[in-house]
Amino acid sequence: MTEPAEPPESSQPASQPASSESAAPSEAAPRRERLRELQLHARRAAHRKQRQVGRISRTSMRYAVFMCGAGCVALFSMVFAYIAELALNWNARLTTATPWLAFVMLPFGLAVLRWLTIRLAPQARGSGIPQVIAAVTLPPAGPAQTVLVSFRQSMWKVVLTAGALLAGASVGREGPSVQVGAAAMLAWGQWCQRKLRFRIGFHPNALIAAGAAGGLAAAFNTPLAGVVFAIEELGRGTAVRWDRLVLSGVLTAGFLSLAVLGNNPYFSVKVPMLVLHDAWGPVMLCAVVNGVMGGLFAKLLIRGVPGLVPTGWRDWTSAHPVWVAFFCGLVVAAIGWATAGATFGTGYEQASGLINGEPHGTLWFGLAKFAATVLSYFAGIPGGIFTPALAIGAGIGQNVAHFMSGMAEPRVLALVSMAAFLAAATQAPITASVIVMEMTRTQDLTIYLLAASLLASFLSRQFNPHPFYHHMGHAFRREAMAIGRKSVSG
Repeated sequence: MTEPAEPPESSQPASQPASSESAAPSEAAPRRERLRELQLHARRAAHRKQRQVGRISRTSMRYAVFMCGAGCVALFSMVFAYIAELALNWNARLTTATPWLAFVMLPFGLAVLRWLTIRLAPQARGSGIPQVIAAVTLPPAGPAQTVLVSFRQSMWKVVLTAGALLAGASVGREGPSVQVGAAAMLAWGQWCQRKLRFRIGFHPNALIAAGAAGGLAAAFNTPLAGVVFAIEELGRGTAVRWDRLVLSGVLTAGFLSLAVLGNNPYFSVKVPMLVLHDAWGPVMLCAVVNGVMGGLFAKLLIRGVPGLVPTGWRDWTSAHPVWVAFFCGLVVAAIGWATAGATFGTGYEQASGLINGEPHGTLWFGLAKFAATVLSYFAGIPGGIFTPALAIGAGIGQNVAHFMSGMAEPRVLALVSMAAFLAAATQAPITASVIVMEMTRTQDLTIYLLAASLLASFLSRQFNPHPFYHHMGHAFRREAMAIGRKSVSG
């Protein structure tokens, strides 16, 4: 008889280790999942931090490069100003010692300068501001844009403008400083993008606008006026008007000029002007006169020689620009001889004397300077109209004060007329009023300057609907596009 089999061991104890072994993997899986999530989160946080640091470094690099470029523009403007002053001083010495020498220097000098401009730098003729305005409306980094703000042509513009001042032409250096500044800034930005491994990606229009406005700010020692110029003139219809990089570059150029040259106004007013409430009548009269004269001034410059001579002579003037420059120089020399040399050069000394109460010996200095500036522009040589326009306005203000004998402070009319004529000639009233206020440090007269500039600009528009700089900019734009198409097809 067999013994009964022992009951099998309870399955409960046997199954206990199995359940614990199966539980371990089940608990380890979430732990590993959490660990992977933490590692992924840490990697993402490190990547975000690295990307944030990269963005900060990229922005800092953009500002640093822009500031360096603006500093170069300021230095270019100061060197240009020094060269221009040397040329003006040499002309004054020569024409004072030998007045008849102007009849040799101006006709032959303007003819040679016109020939050199045609041969070496055709896009450098005239002021330089229309070329910059045209450049910011062209396709970025294209051949047409590069033609208008070429660094090579800008260097020729410095040399040729200095030659015009040496000869005695009625031109300024501030307009050329705008084109030179734009070309220098664009060349600097393009060089940095080619050479630096850290890609910063500047927009060409931002470089051009910052360099142009920075050149103006450094030329007049007026940082605020440079910013207003960038917004009112260069910012029309473009996306650069509120670009922080552009504005920071303009201010850098202006403040560097202030640091090097000192906080000295462009026009020093030795005795503060007395601001009277009863001056509104004469001020508004100055605005009306300068508005009409400034509108005619801009209209004459736009029409040029072919628009003024008889129909039968137009083909000849277009075919013989060097001879046109010769005859223009001859008439400018005659005007300068009649005014004892007052119309030669920029007109800075005469304008400075008038706003300091030193009446010019020639009562009709303003009209004579008007004619000399128009003829110098007709010669087709490099040279601006900014400072000559200020001198014309100061002369017109002297005429108005002369016929209003009861005016207590005639210097106010000379100062207000400077802003009014510039506003009428350029149809940029905010820039004109701010630049005159800042270059003379006459903040007390800001309301007079602004009111006269706005009225003069409105009246000028009735004679010439399109602003002078922008009208000429369209012509330069067409020329540059034609050159760009030839270069692409060639």
